[in-house]
Amino acid sequence: MCAEKNEDKSTGKAVKSEEQWASCLTPKQYEILRRKGTELPFTGKYYNEHRVGKYYCAACHALLFSSDSKFDSHTGWPSFFKPVSAGAIKEAHDRSLGMERIEVSCGKCGGHLGHVFPDGPKPTGLRYCINSESLDFKESVEKADTKKGK
Repeated sequence: MCAEKNEDKSTGKAVKSEEQWASCLTPKQYEILRRKGTELPFTGKYYNEHRVGKYYCAACHALLFSSDSKFDSHTGWPSFFKPVSAGAIKEAHDRSLGMERIEVSCGKCGGHLGHVFPDGPKPTGLRYCINSESLDFKESVEKADTKKGK
């Protein structure tokens, strides 16, 4: 994660040069978040994650998703049926690779996260298919302690 805060005071958006992003992200994170790459299915660290917690942008640490909306889509990528808030995610048409899809990116830093598809479960019917490299997971301490009987 890129710890230093470079933020536009008027918009609250994270602002960094490509050189700054490259210096604070891993090569895989940079390829996905800044160059719109993707990871191979079933290889990411969070596709099979079942702990209770929150998912943050790996670049700017904006809160994006909660484990409450995560589900197993059997696609090999972490999948969610909704973001934590409307402003957390930005959508744009993506016509790359000869397909028409909706790209999703971080609402704060613009980092590429993945795509959203209309084949998810209720209540939204959406599947946010997200690259693990673009996420940082933090387990919920309260719920984790409750599970352990504390």
